[in-house]
Amino acid sequence: MRSTTRPVALAFLLATLAAGTVPAVAATEKAAVFPIEMNDPGASYGARLRPADAKKLTLVTDELRNALKAQAGVELVDTAPAAKEVDQKGPLYKCNGCADDIAKGLGADLTVTGYAQRGANQIFNLNVTIAEAATGKIIRGGQVTIRADDDNTWAHGMRWLVKNRLLAEPLPAKP
Repeated sequence: MRSTTRPVALAFLLATLAAGTVPAVAATEKAAVFPIEMNDPGASYGARLRPADAKKLTLVTDELRNALKAQAGVELVDTAPAAKEVDQKGPLYKCNGCADDIAKGLGADLTVTGYAQRGANQIFNLNVTIAEAATGKIIRGGQVTIRADDDNTWAHGMRWLVKNRLLAEPLPAKP
């Protein structure tokens, strides 16, 4: 028995092309993915980030950047030129939209920020937000709890967050 699905699908595709109703391919979004920051409510004022924590934050920032580029097709904007401004205005997770202004200045369409909140020695909440740089409107956000303090668990947590929260559905297309 021969299937009629292929000829029907081909006819539909040809009719759509002939009618000119195929949507235009959306332009690639540019995203300013800022380094993931640490929120440690138990740290004393002025306490420096521990080297082991700094390493894990760099690890999850790299995981996030790589995933957004590979899975969502976004073009990454270099945030290094704004490092001094980020240091002055940060932490970005509580600067009331300053990250959007910085991202716009870098030519980005999207602002991606995040932080890890220390709950206890081995428990962290990893939070990431994706917003429109022009308006500050949050278009995606997610959180995952990490229950071990090792590189593999942190990397796995970020991959899970991207897959199941940030990119569970495709990002909205750029108009």
